[in-house]
Amino acid sequence: TKRSVFVLDDKAWAGSSLLYKWQKSLGNYIAVAGQDNSVKVFDRHGHKWTELNLPGHCVGMDWDKDGDILAVIAAKSSSIYLWDASVNKTSQIESGMRDHMSFILWSRTGPLLAVGTVKGNLLIYNQQTSRKIPVLGKHTKKITCGCWSNQNLLALGSEDNTLSISNHEGDTIRQTTLRGEPAEICFSAMKTDERSAQGENTVSLSVEKKILMLFNVLDPENRIELTFQRHYGHIVSYRWYGDGYILIGFSHGYFVVISTHIREIGQELYQAHNHKDSLNSVAISPAVNKAASCGDNSIKIHELSELKDISNVVRLDDETKGLDQLCWTDDGQLLAVSTQKGTLHVFLTKLPILGDSFGTRLAYLTSLLEVTVSNQVEGESPVAIEVEVEPTFIAMGPYHVAVGMNNRAWFYALLKDIEYLGTIASMCLNADYAAALFEGKVQLHMIEGRDQEEKKQMKLFPDDDRKGRILCHALTADFLYYGTDSGNVSCVLVEDWTTVSSYSHSVSVRKVFPDLNGTRLVFIDDKNGGFLLSTLPNFSPTITGVLWDNWHADRGVFVAYDDDKVYTYALHKTTIYGRGIKKCKRNAKIRPAGGAGGEHPASLLPEAFALAQWGSYLSDSKRNSDWAELGKACLVHMEVELAIQVYRMSGNVAMVLSLQGIQGREDMNLRAGHLAMFLGDYNLAQDLYLSSSYPIAALEMRRDLLHWDSALMLAKRLAEDQISFISKEYAVHLEFIGDYVNALAHYEKGMTHNNKVNTHFIAVKQMFLFFSITGKTLLICLKGAIIYKHC
Repeated sequence: TKRSVFVLDDKAWAGSSLLYKWQKSLGNYIAVAGQDNSVKVFDRHGHKWTELNLPGHCVGMDWDKDGDILAVIAAKSSSIYLWDASVNKTSQIESGMRDHMSFILWSRTGPLLAVGTVKGNLLIYNQQTSRKIPVLGKHTKKITCGCWSNQNLLALGSEDNTLSISNHEGDTIRQTTLRGEPAEICFSAMKTDERSAQGENTVSLSVEKKILMLFNVLDPENRIELTFQRHYGHIVSYRWYGDGYILIGFSHGYFVVISTHIREIGQELYQAHNHKDSLNSVAISPAVNKAASCGDNSIKIHELSELKDISNVVRLDDETKGLDQLCWTDDGQLLAVSTQKGTLHVFLTKLPILGDSFGTRLAYLTSLLEVTVSNQVEGESPVAIEVEVEPTFIAMGPYHVAVGMNNRAWFYALLKDIEYLGTIASMCLNADYAAALFEGKVQLHMIEGRDQEEKKQMKLFPDDDRKGRILCHALTADFLYYGTDSGNVSCVLVEDWTTVSSYSHSVSVRKVFPDLNGTRLVFIDDKNGGFLLSTLPNFSPTITGVLWDNWHADRGVFVAYDDDKVYTYALHKTTIYGRGIKKCKRNAKIRPAGGAGGEHPASLLPEAFALAQWGSYLSDSKRNSDWAELGKACLVHMEVELAIQVYRMSGNVAMVLSLQGIQGREDMNLRAGHLAMFLGDYNLAQDLYLSSSYPIAALEMRRDLLHWDSALMLAKRLAEDQISFISKEYAVHLEFIGDYVNALAHYEKGMTHNNKVNTHFIAVKQMFLFFSITGKTLLICLKGAIIYKHC
């Protein structure tokens, strides 16, 4: 059910229906009137703000288009009362008419106020210029209803059973006689094949609560009158929405939707018997795309996109006399319903998604004045905190929650507030400090501390205006990071307020996301590119945020997310290829809680390799292909001990012996070179060997692999004494394949580099024997053997 925000129950209202209006645009106030001679104004949390005392009970009220001024008229009075919300001041205007007021309405586009009287006269008042235009005899009886159009046409209905349409000066443009008394006049645009350039060309109204009439201002002779099934009861209320649709509520509880498209007029697109005995009101909120009806003692809320979906049912069992009128705020956050016994209930229908996290603790908005702190990972019970204001931001630290709006922030559980130099755009906390971003600068200060200490422990960044305006920031235990519109990314050591590193990017930096320790940083630039020292691979332009994994074993893992997907990345600090970033091929769709389960671990091996989490899959891998892939991944990530386990379990004795031979090697480049060689990446292995403490290993590898060209080049750099041997062995190979010219050249080269070599016999340090086994060549190297070869 929708959450109740507050209930207004004034003794002066008891036993009578209420007249109330939400403040337009902002929705910060609600004005309520009963049968007593006053209008009371409450804020959106139910606190009484002011009271307007009148000479009689209120018969009409309306807020101007910006929600700045509330206009009120009272029974047996010819005055207009105006309350200015910005200064909380009431003023009174004399209408200059002798008869009493009966109807009041502000223009939707300008400062014009229309006031109708019980004798059918009209006054148009310009709030900006204070000009009054009296129009006598607009109708012959009491003006009861009306509507302004977006083009400032004014439609009025009267007890004299006529409809008049006037311009903003009060001149009558159209007037027509009706079959009965009009009610609920509304301007809109009918759904036609060709959209009219005239805008709102249709006036709709209910006549005698039986007929829904559509009157075209441009074609007054061809009015459309719609009647409905008798068992629906009479028309209680109706609302236009979408592209020419009308929702109608009927007294016997029926909720009906029709279209005004000329080919669909007369057809019901949706019908439901929402309330058993009676329906009292319907309301539409385009902001949340919902429709509501109330009747008996319940409210039903439908999704406009799929009317048969009832998203909520609110029952008010205590309201035995039944409900009365429904009304939403313009932003769709609050829904008010009055009752026939004189109470007003306000429900929360839309809550801003507002929150922050620190570690495994989460703070989020659960009501307009309530923040809940929870830690599901640690199994802590959620704690609800009543806050001072309806916040526009929330920040979470290890010991504090900060909420605020405009230029103020409140810290809990310290119950302390701090005033800043500008309106706060965002805020971050750690255990001791708060960092607030406002007007292109970040103010860093201690959360706790006496006033004298706070003045010392506060600093504004950037300290150099040439770095530009700060657009984003983040705070870790030790560092403050910020990005500017000039592309500067800076890291500040909080302990002594000094900038320890700075990076210049080519375009503006929009968001920064450091890991828990503050040693790694992902940032998103103005072109929606993602960076972590280097460009992130396959970074979607729709991504809006990044979260780092807090688990100690997965500190290099982070996810980037957009509205419906999560993309996983892993930063690998130690691989044979050096430091790198890997993106998982599988993207997770964001699902509601309690969604479908996961897959068999073996099918997720590629993701495990990308995240360097293969250890957890060791016991689940059964196929030979899985063992092979797992072994290769361990070699890439230089997990020698784990690789030995994998190859031992898969029965690869040769690889186990080879890996055991390099265990304990402290030179990481030498170890990486061996692993690259085992993986068959000989060029990488050579580069790693050459940068290690034992570069001659590169020559040994090329020589053992019979890569004679590469071996000769390396021998010139590393071991000239081996040129003779390598040249002779290369010559043997060339002679074997029939390349006698080059073979002779290498024999001669080998003799040149070794004066001790006999023309018939060559002493060598290694022997190579070749055996053919099932069509494959096996190379066996015997150290220290001597072979004699005739030239």
